[in-house]
Amino acid sequence: MAKVGIVMGSDSDMPVMAKAAAVLDELGIDYEMRIISAHREPDVFFDYAKTAEERGLKVIIAGAGMAAHLPGMCAAIFPLPVIGIPMHTTSLGGKDSLYSIVQMPSGIPVATVAINGGANAALLAAKILAVSDSELLGRLKAYSADLKAQVEKKDARLQETGYKDY
Repeated sequence: MAKVGIVMGSDSDMPVMAKAAAVLDELGIDYEMRIISAHREPDVFFDYAKTAEERGLKVIIAGAGMAAHLPGMCAAIFPLPVIGIPMHTTSLGGKDSLYSIVQMPSGIPVATVAINGGANAALLAAKILAVSDSELLGRLKAYSADLKAQVEKKDARLQETGYKDY
C-alpha cells in the first residue's frame, strides 16, 4: 500500500516529480503518482485529497507552478503532512510558485522545499515516515552516509589532481 502520494498539476512537472519518485524508490518507500489539475478537474482533485487517508497515504508531495494552488488545497483537505514543491516558471522563475505555497493561512501548513526540489521533498517525506519506522530510519542514515562518502571522494580527487584537472 502506498504511503506517499505524489501529485502534480501537469506533466510538465514530471522531471522534478520523477526525482522525488527516484528517491522514494531508492529508500524502498511505496508511493502513488498522479497528474491532477485542481483548476481543470476540481472534482477529481477533491476526490483524490478526500480519500487519500483511507487509501493509506501518510504524506502527500504536491508540485505546482505559477498560482500553485495544488499543495495548499491538499493541505486544506488532507489531515496529514503535505510537502509542496514550487516549480520553476518562465515568467517569474518560480518565485510565484514559492510564494503561493509558502504563504499559507494560519491552520493550513504546507512544508515547502526549494524551487524544483523534488529530491528534498522525498527525503522530507521519508524523515516524517521514519519517526515511526526504525528500518526506514536506518535506510535514511545509510543514504546520508553515502552522500558523505561521495563528497569525501570528490575532495580526495581534488586534493590529488588540483582544480585545473578536476
